[in-house]
Amino acid sequence: MVQLSLPKNSRMTKGKTWPKPEGATDLRKFSIYRWNPDDGQNPRLDTYFVDMDTCGPMILDALIKIKNEIDPTLTFRRSCREGICGSCAMNIDGINTLACIYGMDEVKGDVRIYPLPHMPVVKDLIPDLTHFYAQHASTMPWLETKTNRPAKEWKQSIDDRKKLDGLYECVMCACCSTSCPSYWWNGDRYLGPAALLHAYRWIIDSRDEATGERLDDLEDPFKLYRCHTIMNCAKTCPKGLNPAEAIANIKKMMVERRV
Repeated sequence: MVQLSLPKNSRMTKGKTWPKPEGATDLRKFSIYRWNPDDGQNPRLDTYFVDMDTCGPMILDALIKIKNEIDPTLTFRRSCREGICGSCAMNIDGINTLACIYGMDEVKGDVRIYPLPHMPVVKDLIPDLTHFYAQHASTMPWLETKTNRPAKEWKQSIDDRKKLDGLYECVMCACCSTSCPSYWWNGDRYLGPAALLHAYRWIIDSRDEATGERLDDLEDPFKLYRCHTIMNCAKTCPKGLNPAEAIANIKKMMVERRV
């Protein structure tokens, strides 16, 4: 279980319990974090009851049903519903994951839903990812070249392309970074698992011609070396990726370039 966050200088208060749907025989209880920055109230946990006979199998299905049929003020992000966009990342039953691909059968008992931990909250289940995205942008997540552009495309061998497997699939959901204690403690300077996984993806791209500059930029006591291999990132990644391995490989490259 990862630590759950609250807006600064606030404490949880008792929330509202919404009525049970009439005639439903298969009910599931949902406790959902609510906070509105405009009403001056403390965060709270609201309780909802969902008729499972008329609900889809994923946590996101229940959230959409609650918003459409019970409480239209409930606020959360979602888009693709296929685990591709990363929009619906949240903390479900103590696990950072994507609501669209997390089945309700994976949660035993009542379902508790919070925003991603240790992030400023915009409203309800929406975290402020401004800083997270800025850290990603700082790693130059694009192909950097110095030679003349080819007539058609930058070619890459099949073997070199395979080296990117397990890296390019990241959907920037922030589940890994927000589960990392090192990122909780040093998030202002430590880039975190997601940004570093993307950094490694471009460092080892055979077509990129800025490997030295990328490694130079990461040669910093905090940007890279705050990783203590706790492995929360790999455990929670909804895409099954291993940011800790990517970070370890960057550290190895740092040592090898000094030899």
